[in-house]
Amino acid sequence: MTAFNGAKALLTCGSRCVVLRRDDIPTIQFPGMIDLPGGGREAEETPEETILREVREETGLALEAHRLSWCREYLRGPLRQWMFRADITPAEAASLRLGDEGQALWLMEVADFLAAEDAIAHMKDRARDALGRRA
Repeated sequence: MTAFNGAKALLTCGSRCVVLRRDDIPTIQFPGMIDLPGGGREAEETPEETILREVREETGLALEAHRLSWCREYLRGPLRQWMFRADITPAEAASLRLGDEGQALWLMEVADFLAAEDAIAHMKDRARDALGRRA
């Protein structure tokens, strides 16, 4: 397994996606911005193990690996990261709960996320990739 730093996921429910408002702490990257679920690798996790754990911790959803329908590896500076996509059901969307990190968690129209000025730019680009929509 090639070393990597972390993983993110575009979780879609119809025309909406799961987003988080990052904590507004000046010492973290992208404070207060809109982000997708995910985070850093722990120990010897695979990319799939990382994203499934992060999704569970940040949203309360316990997805299984077979639900991941798309993935791609990205290199951003010295960081190697993975992006995944999975569809969630309306019942799963209704059960979302914010974990220990972030200010808020909600479903947002994908088009609004892609247009949001306060969403992390490279996450919007990766979401476009996951959707097969290049600008």
